[in-house]
Amino acid sequence: MEGIGFVCSSAATTARTATATKRMPTAAGMKAEAAPRKTVLVTGVSRGLGRALSLELARRGHAVIGCARSPDKVQALQHELMGVSPDASSSSSSSASPPSKHLIIDLDVRSDSGVQALAKLLMETKRFPDIIVNNAGTINKNNKIWEVPAEEFDMVMDTNVKGISNIIRHFLPLMIQRKHGTIVNMSSGWGRSAAAEVAPYCASKWAVEGLTKSVAKELPPGLAIVALSPGVVNTDMLASCFGSSASLYQTPETWAPNAATMILNLTTEDNGASLTV
Repeated sequence: MEGIGFVCSSAATTARTATATKRMPTAAGMKAEAAPRKTVLVTGVSRGLGRALSLELARRGHAVIGCARSPDKVQALQHELMGVSPDASSSSSSSASPPSKHLIIDLDVRSDSGVQALAKLLMETKRFPDIIVNNAGTINKNNKIWEVPAEEFDMVMDTNVKGISNIIRHFLPLMIQRKHGTIVNMSSGWGRSAAAEVAPYCASKWAVEGLTKSVAKELPPGLAIVALSPGVVNTDMLASCFGSSASLYQTPETWAPNAATMILNLTTEDNGASLTV
């Protein structure tokens, strides 16, 4: 659901992005190397970046656990993931679940009890995520901050910030117990800069950056958490603030291969980093 990630102009951000991009292999290289199969939890999978990323991961043989608020789209994606997955018998997963066994459920990450129930389900079925991509997000309609309704402001903050916090609250202890795991919090260039009429969104993404860096200092060895800006991608969210000009940018399907390669190759050395696809 994300797709707004304008690159900041600061030298520090540019250097971090260049370094991260340089050491990441290409999508083709990733497939050729036959990387270990992983279980990846992606939130906000019903459309946009979350959907495209989930399908790309499934094509590479990784197990996808996804959630979204659209029951119909959730069911459709479940079938599509199984259709694009390679033969599960050809490789083994780094987690207990087979690489082609996907689970997509109807869940609003704003619900702490709902996220807790998901964590319990995955623990009971031994589907421990190796990677979590906190992708679910929303944006306010273009408006001056004093004209943004309170309910709309709450929706942005509750989804973009509290949703990530709920996932971290219930899944990080599982990763700590296993001494293994990576959390990717989808950020934005507007989490490192600012723009008019999207103040709630900017505030939420600045919060994601700060939350990520703070949690990074609390993690034990073996774990990592990063803030990842997707770059500028033609999604519904981008169209809401860019209008028809959003079509000038890359599609989620074009974005997904590079993003998947980058995410799959993150290590503990990236802990606390602000990166850009």
